[in-house]
Amino acid sequence: MPDNVPRAIAAALLPWYDAHARDLPWRARPGANAPDPYRVWLSEVMLQQTQVASVIPYFAKFTARWPSFDALAAAADADVMAAWAGLGYYARARNMLACAREVAARGALPETEAELLGLPGVGGYTAAAVAAIAFGQRAVVVDANVERVVSRLFAVTESLPRARPKIRSLTDSITPDARAGDFAQAMMDLGATICTARAPRCLLCPLRADCEGFAAGAPETFPVKAPKPAKPQRHGTMFWLTRGDEVLLVRRPAKGLLGGMRALPTGPWADSPPGLAGAPAAADWQLLDDGVRHGFTHFNLDVALAAATIAAHTAPEGEWWPIAEIAAAGLPTVFAKAAERFGRMHA
Repeated sequence: MPDNVPRAIAAALLPWYDAHARDLPWRARPGANAPDPYRVWLSEVMLQQTQVASVIPYFAKFTARWPSFDALAAAADADVMAAWAGLGYYARARNMLACAREVAARGALPETEAELLGLPGVGGYTAAAVAAIAFGQRAVVVDANVERVVSRLFAVTESLPRARPKIRSLTDSITPDARAGDFAQAMMDLGATICTARAPRCLLCPLRADCEGFAAGAPETFPVKAPKPAKPQRHGTMFWLTRGDEVLLVRRPAKGLLGGMRALPTGPWADSPPGLAGAPAAADWQLLDDGVRHGFTHFNLDVALAAATIAAHTAPEGEWWPIAEIAAAGLPTVFAKAAERFGRMHA
């Protein structure tokens, strides 16, 4: 790629963004006033490993209920975790709450990438994105969309994840000093709407003339990805213990997978089916014919479902929740799937 091309990238991309920017609730339109740093930060936390369409309703719910760092910082942990239920990657919610409290104590969100990196749950990408988008600082922002666009622009032949340092360096080479935030969002929008993973719409792309992947005739082959290893398989049992019209729920340990979330009781998640190990009470447990299958980031889980009823005076440790209102319990997705199956027994 000729030396003058990096400057030409921003010159071609920013006018395209001015005309075609996605209308997103956390974003300021090109040329408008600077966006609210709280909304930028919150959106970036929610968007980690999550699609825009999934984030939008959660973002609306959170900003309506907690419209500022101070409001979120004052929220009860349980309320925030329940509101987050279904969005996944629950450590983000715990870190988000810790970050909001630190920012509230400081009085404002730091503006520099280096200072942002010192906040709970803020990694390199989030720090760069917030610095650029919320505060207009030059920062190199690389998400999955930008990674794809840059790997095609420069026909990067190294496979991911090994190629990431090179892709970041190449992104740095084309990031302008002015309008760095708009440039980052333009790259994201280009990847989301034009330079898509499958069937990129190259004829509509403002960067087509400078794209080495397009020139080679096979842009969809970039980025090159190493084969994914098979996920380990784990097994568990979830327990639906009822007394009258209520079901027993528990709070998962604060640390670990789905930490702090309200959930159905469950035994160990092991390499082989654990049967009724870890049942919350001695009872006449009945296994349902079908179970639940769920994929986590690092493993797949097959869950057996066991149901029982106990006398009203019996009180295992936990929280008794009205079965008719189970949807309001804020259960993580895998437990919500199980509750739906169990709920059919009471329909």
